[in-house]
Amino acid sequence: MIVLGIDPGIANTGYGVVRRRSGRLAALDGGVITTRADARHERRLVTIHARVCELIDEHSPDVVALEDLYFGQNAGSAFAVGQARGVVMLAAGQHALSCSSYTPQQVKAAVCGSGRAAKDQVGRMVQVLLALDRAPRPDHAADALAVAICHANGAPHAAAVAVAGAPA
Repeated sequence: MIVLGIDPGIANTGYGVVRRRSGRLAALDGGVITTRADARHERRLVTIHARVCELIDEHSPDVVALEDLYFGQNAGSAFAVGQARGVVMLAAGQHALSCSSYTPQQVKAAVCGSGRAAKDQVGRMVQVLLALDRAPRPDHAADALAVAICHANGAPHAAAVAVAGAPA
């Protein structure tokens, strides 16, 4: 299974591509889609959408996993993040991929064992889980890889539960 993990944002959208095969995780790609602060909002969304489409074409993921909105932000920021999530979901839909969403607490718990883990702890655990030479930088890339890990480790269990519960 290949998972494209996304940490959405209008200025910086983190992405991470993780493959799970035979119970082992491997990082295939990771980075940040950065938009220009002086660009019109709609142009920033076009940039995010185009790059996500390129990533989908390049890596052929089986699913897109997104981090949910954190509502502790101000309303304007929350709307902008929501719009970034929307164009990512649009790109996934255009490529017939399903999307799964995880709260920041779910991602941290899946990667670190605690939903209250600090950013640097998430980066270090992503490094360990993916056997990387160093923690991914910047934080948006580490967060996106963590989202992909969260899905990759949870999806097989969810699939097994669904199959076990299915009528024969």
